[in-house]
Amino acid sequence: MTEPLRLALIGFRGRMGTFTRSLLEGEPDIELCCTLERGDDLHKVLGEAEADVGLDFTVAGKGAANGLALIECGVRPVIGTSGVTHDEDSLLDLAAKAAGLAGLVVPNFCLGVWLQQEFARRAAQFLPSMEIVEEHHKDKQDAPSGTAVDTAFQMAGARGIPPETVPVHSVRLDGLFSNQTVLFGGPGEVLRLTHDTYGLQAFGPGILASLRYTAQAEPGVRRGVGLAFEWLRSQVL
Repeated sequence: MTEPLRLALIGFRGRMGTFTRSLLEGEPDIELCCTLERGDDLHKVLGEAEADVGLDFTVAGKGAANGLALIECGVRPVIGTSGVTHDEDSLLDLAAKAAGLAGLVVPNFCLGVWLQQEFARRAAQFLPSMEIVEEHHKDKQDAPSGTAVDTAFQMAGARGIPPETVPVHSVRLDGLFSNQTVLFGGPGEVLRLTHDTYGLQAFGPGILASLRYTAQAEPGVRRGVGLAFEWLRSQVL
Protein backbone atom coordinates (compact mmCIF):
# COMPACT_ATOMS: atom_id res chain seq x y z
CA MET A 1 0.00 0.00 0.00
CA THR A 2 1.39 3.43 -0.99
CA GLU A 3 2.30 5.70 1.91
CA PRO A 4 0.25 8.93 2.11
CA LEU A 5 1.79 12.23 1.09
CA ARG A 6 2.99 13.98 4.27
CA LEU A 7 2.02 17.66 4.24
CA ALA A 8 3.27 20.61 6.28
CA LEU A 9 0.75 23.48 6.32
CA ILE A 10 2.16 26.96 6.97
CA GLY A 11 -0.46 29.53 7.97
CA PHE A 12 -2.97 26.97 9.19
CA ARG A 13 -5.05 29.43 11.25
CA GLY A 14 -5.80 31.74 8.33
CA ARG A 15 -8.79 31.58 6.02
CA MET A 16 -7.08 29.43 3.38
CA GLY A 17 -5.27 27.33 5.98
CA THR A 18 -8.51 26.57 7.80
CA PHE A 19 -10.21 25.67 4.53
CA THR A 20 -7.32 23.38 3.56
CA ARG A 21 -7.52 21.48 6.85
CA SER A 22 -11.19 20.71 6.24
CA LEU A 23 -10.48 19.87 2.60
CA LEU A 24 -7.91 17.24 3.59
CA GLU A 25 -10.35 15.38 5.82
CA GLY A 26 -11.74 13.59 2.78
CA GLU A 27 -8.35 12.81 1.19
CA PRO A 28 -6.82 9.65 2.70
CA ASP A 29 -3.75 9.85 0.47
CA ILE A 30 -2.65 13.16 2.06
CA GLU A 31 -1.64 13.26 5.73
CA LEU A 32 -1.30 16.57 7.56
CA CYS A 33 1.90 15.88 9.51
CA CYS A 34 2.48 19.36 10.96
CA THR A 35 1.02 22.87 11.09
CA LEU A 36 2.89 26.13 11.50
CA GLU A 37 1.91 29.72 12.24
CA ARG A 38 3.57 33.09 12.68
CA GLY A 39 6.42 32.93 15.17
CA ASP A 40 7.15 29.22 14.76
CA ASP A 41 10.70 28.14 13.96
CA LEU A 42 10.19 26.73 10.46
CA HIS A 43 13.54 24.95 10.32
CA LYS A 44 13.04 23.29 13.71
CA VAL A 45 9.45 22.12 13.08
CA LEU A 46 10.09 21.02 9.51
CA GLY A 47 13.27 19.23 10.53
CA GLU A 48 11.25 17.05 12.90
CA ALA A 49 8.13 16.55 10.77
CA GLU A 50 9.57 14.58 7.84
CA ALA A 51 7.12 16.28 5.47
CA ASP A 52 7.14 15.57 1.74
CA VAL A 53 5.41 18.78 0.62
CA GLY A 54 4.87 22.13 2.33
CA LEU A 55 1.89 24.36 1.51
CA ASP A 56 2.34 28.05 2.29
CA PHE A 57 -0.71 30.22 2.97
CA THR A 58 0.72 33.12 4.94
CA VAL A 59 1.01 36.89 4.45
CA ALA A 60 1.57 38.51 1.05
CA GLY A 61 5.29 38.91 0.45
CA LYS A 62 6.37 36.04 2.73
CA GLY A 63 5.98 33.22 0.22
CA ALA A 64 9.47 33.26 -1.28
CA ALA A 65 11.26 33.25 2.09
CA ASN A 66 9.10 30.41 3.34
CA GLY A 67 9.63 28.54 0.09
CA LEU A 68 13.39 28.77 0.52
CA ALA A 69 13.08 27.55 4.12
CA LEU A 70 11.07 24.56 2.95
CA ILE A 71 13.68 23.70 0.33
CA GLU A 72 16.48 24.03 2.89
CA CYS A 73 14.63 21.47 5.03
CA GLY A 74 14.25 19.05 2.12
CA VAL A 75 10.52 19.77 1.66
CA ARG A 76 8.89 20.44 -1.71
CA PRO A 77 7.15 23.86 -1.60
CA VAL A 78 3.72 24.78 -2.94
CA ILE A 79 3.39 28.53 -2.45
CA GLY A 80 -0.13 29.90 -2.50
CA THR A 81 0.77 33.22 -0.87
CA SER A 82 0.56 36.35 -3.05
CA GLY A 83 3.53 38.44 -4.00
CA VAL A 84 6.14 35.96 -5.24
CA THR A 85 7.93 37.78 -8.08
CA HIS A 86 9.38 36.20 -11.19
CA ASP A 87 12.88 37.03 -9.93
CA GLU A 88 12.05 35.11 -6.75
CA ASP A 89 10.76 32.26 -8.94
CA SER A 90 14.25 32.01 -10.40
CA LEU A 91 15.91 31.95 -6.95
CA LEU A 92 13.52 29.25 -5.77
CA ASP A 93 14.08 27.27 -8.95
CA LEU A 94 17.87 27.33 -8.55
CA ALA A 95 17.63 26.28 -4.89
CA ALA A 96 15.17 23.49 -5.65
CA LYS A 97 17.24 22.07 -8.50
CA ALA A 98 20.35 22.11 -6.32
CA ALA A 99 18.42 20.16 -3.67
CA GLY A 100 16.79 17.80 -6.18
CA LEU A 101 13.29 18.97 -5.24
CA ALA A 102 10.22 20.10 -7.15
CA GLY A 103 8.09 23.10 -6.24
CA LEU A 104 5.18 25.16 -7.47
CA VAL A 105 4.25 28.85 -7.15
CA VAL A 106 0.49 29.28 -7.58
CA PRO A 107 -0.95 32.82 -7.81
CA ASN A 108 -4.46 31.34 -8.03
CA PHE A 109 -5.69 27.76 -7.55
CA CYS A 110 -8.96 28.14 -9.52
CA LEU A 111 -9.41 26.10 -12.68
CA GLY A 112 -11.54 28.92 -14.11
CA VAL A 113 -8.82 31.55 -13.57
CA TRP A 114 -6.25 29.36 -15.31
CA LEU A 115 -8.61 28.98 -18.28
CA GLN A 116 -9.31 32.73 -18.26
CA GLN A 117 -5.57 33.38 -18.50
CA GLU A 118 -5.24 30.86 -21.33
CA PHE A 119 -7.96 32.66 -23.30
CA ALA A 120 -6.54 36.09 -22.41
CA ARG A 121 -3.12 35.24 -23.81
CA ARG A 122 -4.76 34.31 -27.10
CA ALA A 123 -6.93 37.43 -27.24
CA ALA A 124 -3.96 39.67 -26.42
CA GLN A 125 -2.39 38.72 -29.73
CA PHE A 126 -5.30 40.10 -31.74
CA LEU A 127 -7.25 42.88 -29.98
CA PRO A 128 -5.43 46.22 -29.64
CA SER A 129 -6.68 47.45 -26.25
CA MET A 130 -6.68 45.48 -22.98
CA GLU A 131 -7.20 46.15 -19.27
CA ILE A 132 -7.87 44.15 -16.09
CA VAL A 133 -10.41 44.85 -13.35
CA GLU A 134 -10.02 42.77 -10.19
CA GLU A 135 -12.51 42.88 -7.32
CA HIS A 136 -12.01 41.57 -3.78
CA HIS A 137 -13.38 41.90 -0.26
CA LYS A 138 -12.25 45.00 1.63
CA ASP A 139 -9.91 43.04 3.95
CA LYS A 140 -7.60 41.83 1.19
CA GLN A 141 -4.22 43.35 1.98
CA ASP A 142 -2.55 43.50 -1.42
CA ALA A 143 -3.66 45.53 -4.44
CA PRO A 144 -3.45 44.71 -7.24
CA SER A 145 -3.98 41.05 -6.45
CA GLY A 146 -1.33 38.47 -7.21
CA THR A 147 -3.72 36.93 -9.73
CA ALA A 148 -4.10 40.23 -11.61
CA VAL A 149 -0.34 40.81 -11.64
CA ASP A 150 0.22 37.31 -12.98
CA THR A 151 -2.52 37.74 -15.61
CA ALA A 152 -1.01 41.05 -16.79
CA PHE A 153 2.41 39.41 -17.03
CA GLN A 154 1.05 36.62 -19.20
CA MET A 155 -0.94 38.97 -21.44
CA ALA A 156 2.06 41.24 -21.89
CA GLY A 157 4.23 38.27 -22.77
CA ALA A 158 1.77 37.22 -25.46
CA ARG A 159 1.76 40.77 -26.88
CA GLY A 160 5.51 41.33 -26.45
CA ILE A 161 5.18 44.44 -24.27
CA PRO A 162 6.25 45.32 -20.70
CA PRO A 163 3.81 43.99 -18.04
CA GLU A 164 3.46 47.41 -16.42
CA THR A 165 1.80 48.73 -19.60
CA VAL A 166 -1.28 46.55 -18.99
CA PRO A 167 -3.63 48.69 -16.83
CA VAL A 168 -4.95 46.97 -13.70
CA HIS A 169 -7.83 48.40 -11.64
CA SER A 170 -8.42 47.16 -8.08
CA VAL A 171 -11.77 47.31 -6.27
CA ARG A 172 -12.14 46.56 -2.53
CA LEU A 173 -15.74 46.50 -1.28
CA ASP A 174 -17.99 44.81 1.26
CA GLY A 175 -19.95 42.01 -0.38
CA LEU A 176 -17.27 41.05 -2.88
CA PHE A 177 -15.35 37.80 -2.66
CA SER A 178 -12.88 37.33 -5.54
CA ASN A 179 -13.60 38.32 -9.14
CA GLN A 180 -11.55 39.25 -12.19
CA THR A 181 -12.55 40.60 -15.60
CA VAL A 182 -10.13 40.97 -18.50
CA LEU A 183 -11.37 43.41 -21.14
CA PHE A 184 -10.23 43.64 -24.75
CA GLY A 185 -11.30 46.37 -27.17
CA GLY A 186 -11.24 46.54 -30.93
CA PRO A 187 -13.00 48.62 -33.59
CA GLY A 188 -16.69 48.41 -32.74
CA GLU A 189 -16.37 45.55 -30.24
CA VAL A 190 -15.42 44.62 -26.68
CA LEU A 191 -14.54 41.17 -25.38
CA ARG A 192 -15.00 40.50 -21.66
CA LEU A 193 -13.50 37.45 -19.98
CA THR A 194 -15.04 37.33 -16.49
CA HIS A 195 -14.35 34.92 -13.67
CA ASP A 196 -16.41 35.14 -10.47
CA THR A 197 -15.65 33.21 -7.29
CA TYR A 198 -18.38 32.66 -4.72
CA GLY A 199 -16.61 30.54 -2.10
CA LEU A 200 -13.38 28.88 -1.07
CA GLN A 201 -14.60 25.62 -2.61
CA ALA A 202 -13.40 26.99 -5.95
CA PHE A 203 -9.80 26.57 -4.78
CA GLY A 204 -10.11 22.98 -3.54
CA PRO A 205 -9.45 21.01 -6.76
CA GLY A 206 -6.43 23.18 -7.57
CA ILE A 207 -4.93 22.80 -4.10
CA LEU A 208 -5.22 19.01 -4.20
CA ALA A 209 -3.92 18.76 -7.77
CA SER A 210 -0.95 21.01 -6.93
CA LEU A 211 0.04 18.96 -3.89
CA ARG A 212 -0.14 15.65 -5.77
CA TYR A 213 1.64 17.04 -8.82
CA THR A 214 4.49 18.55 -6.78
CA ALA A 215 5.01 15.30 -4.86
CA GLN A 216 6.06 13.52 -8.07
CA ALA A 217 7.34 16.32 -10.36
CA GLU A 218 10.89 16.67 -11.64
CA PRO A 219 13.25 19.02 -9.73
CA GLY A 220 12.72 22.73 -10.18
CA VAL A 221 10.15 25.33 -9.17
CA ARG A 222 7.48 26.09 -11.75
CA ARG A 223 4.65 28.61 -11.81
CA GLY A 224 0.90 28.21 -12.20
CA VAL A 225 -1.81 25.70 -11.36
CA GLY A 226 -2.14 24.76 -15.02
CA LEU A 227 0.74 22.31 -14.76
CA ALA A 228 -1.09 20.48 -11.98
CA PHE A 229 -4.37 20.34 -13.89
CA GLU A 230 -2.61 19.13 -17.04
CA TRP A 231 -0.86 16.42 -15.00
CA LEU A 232 -4.14 15.42 -13.36
CA ARG A 233 -5.81 15.13 -16.76
CA SER A 234 -2.99 12.86 -17.95
CA GLN A 235 -3.59 10.55 -14.98
CA VAL A 236 -7.28 10.21 -15.81
CA LEU A 237 -6.88 9.54 -19.54
